[in-house]
Amino acid sequence: MFKSNLPRGIIFLLDMGIVSVSLVVAYFVRFNFTIPPVEVATFYYVIPSFIAVRALGFYIFKTYSGIIRYTSTKDVQRIVSTLLAGSVFFSIINPISFYITGNYVLPYTIIIIEFLLSVFIMTSTRMLIKILYMETMNPSKEKTNVIIFGAGEAGVIAKRTLDRDAGSKYKVLAFVDDNYKKSGKKVEGVSIYDTDEDLERLLAENEVQHLIISIQNLAPARKQEIVEMCLRHHTKVLTVPPVTNWINGALSFKQIKKIRIEDLLERDPIRLDTAAITSQLTGKTILITGAAGSIGSEIVRQVLRFNPAKVIMLDCAESPMYDLELETSEMRQGKVTEPVIADIRNHDRMLNVFRTFRPQIVFHAAAYKHVPMMENNPSEAILTNVKGTRITAELSDEFGVEKFVMVSTDKAVNPTSIMGATKRIAEIYIQSLNKKSKTKFITTRFGNVLGSNGSVIPRFNKQIESRQPITITHPEITRFFMTIPEACQLVLEAGAMGKGGEIFIFDMGKSVKITDLAKKMVQLSGLELGKDIQLVFTGLRPGEKLYEELLNNEENTIPTHHEKIMVAKVKEYDFDEVKKNVDELVSLFNAQDNINLVRKMKEIVPEYISNNSVFEVLDKDQEMKSA
Repeated sequence: MFKSNLPRGIIFLLDMGIVSVSLVVAYFVRFNFTIPPVEVATFYYVIPSFIAVRALGFYIFKTYSGIIRYTSTKDVQRIVSTLLAGSVFFSIINPISFYITGNYVLPYTIIIIEFLLSVFIMTSTRMLIKILYMETMNPSKEKTNVIIFGAGEAGVIAKRTLDRDAGSKYKVLAFVDDNYKKSGKKVEGVSIYDTDEDLERLLAENEVQHLIISIQNLAPARKQEIVEMCLRHHTKVLTVPPVTNWINGALSFKQIKKIRIEDLLERDPIRLDTAAITSQLTGKTILITGAAGSIGSEIVRQVLRFNPAKVIMLDCAESPMYDLELETSEMRQGKVTEPVIADIRNHDRMLNVFRTFRPQIVFHAAAYKHVPMMENNPSEAILTNVKGTRITAELSDEFGVEKFVMVSTDKAVNPTSIMGATKRIAEIYIQSLNKKSKTKFITTRFGNVLGSNGSVIPRFNKQIESRQPITITHPEITRFFMTIPEACQLVLEAGAMGKGGEIFIFDMGKSVKITDLAKKMVQLSGLELGKDIQLVFTGLRPGEKLYEELLNNEENTIPTHHEKIMVAKVKEYDFDEVKKNVDELVSLFNAQDNINLVRKMKEIVPEYISNNSVFEVLDKDQEMKSA
């Protein structure tokens, strides 16, 4: 019966039949079912004009174009508007007709009765067909109970989407909204509640399978409260995407997705000093190293918002650079961006880049970052993180770059790994270079970013999807997390406020226990830990810390005008001594002597103590010498 849409022509004829019957009934009602002969003659005279006006109205307003089983309030509004327009037309014609002929075209009472009857019958038939369709498509009566959080426009659209696209398999039990003014009201027959007690009761008393969050600007803390409440009652949480992501401006059922763990780790939006960032970037040539990486590519996107003259996107990875080039072209920024394949470790190539483009601002995001990988390849870590940084920094000094902003890591604090130690040496180098250069050298230091290549969350997601055990190195391991856009916004902000020589650290919020993170991800997926999926502890990897730090024991912070950015007060170094040490370190790289390489790194960074690494022997040797 409902396998195909009812042809529009049939809907048009059905509507014309309804208004015609309504007119006849209106005549009978007006004259107490005894129509005078003179009125019968008038009826036959008027009916062609009446049909023509109604048909023209239906054609203009396209009342027949909608799919009846998907009838919404907008369709009802269109029907009422169309019928009202025709009735108003006859009401206007009446006095003109009376003035010319001495007779009304239609009595006003008949116009009103016909209008009311037509509205009632046309909307009722549509709603009846819609109900019959829903019952036919889901005859079992076993429906999935849903609560929608947010009774605004997006929430109402989400309800209609469930009714339409899901074949009435879902029953919206209630709306919940923090706006108390909406409490007690109804939307399309569904009640609105406003308190956590109401939500808790609804979840407890009904088998609610899904809660859909339709509010886009819901505070992260509030979102977490709602999710925690739902998880206690084994209710899955879904989210409605932003309106900008809707297909052709309409929400489809497939777009309503499970909430992600990243959504729960988000924090309140960052307040940026847009004027300062605009002043620094607008009309400038910007070089971004590591541009194809997680952080670098986001810096590219955000820098483009400030109308730079040119953005040099530099990376040695061909495929992701190609993807980034396509993305920026689609953003209509192809004339502004310049993709450059280059290795920061190659002095001659980098010299050519600086000569060709003459950058005014440099964001240095290129680095090796994977701790266990670098623990087994210390020479490569030094070559990229130390030598590559030195080359880029020295060329920035030589070519008069205004500001050089380096992206560092919390693993540089009290480092226990090759990667962390190389980043700390890079920090020391550019901080000391700042003293003798007109270029302002600035460091930004922060922790793990959500969604970056190789981070734990994508790995956990893959393990959960394939029902493989979730592997965690240690039950007590913790990490700081920040979204990539948030981290890059703070990089731009710190770069704008930096005067040179600072190490900026970001407010990373509370550290997250990785075990708790994994458990939450399992719950959000609808699985049961220990039954559907297991946790396996594999032991700390080489160089891995149990917890991360943003400051070492001898450092403290100075606040800035931005509540999420602080300046670390760190030990200062003499540039000549630092340069001598870095030169020696690089020369050891040429000898491919890993033990002496790491020994030299520990000399430059005395707080570097290896953890779960073959290089722990060097720390034991030092302890014996000290004893």
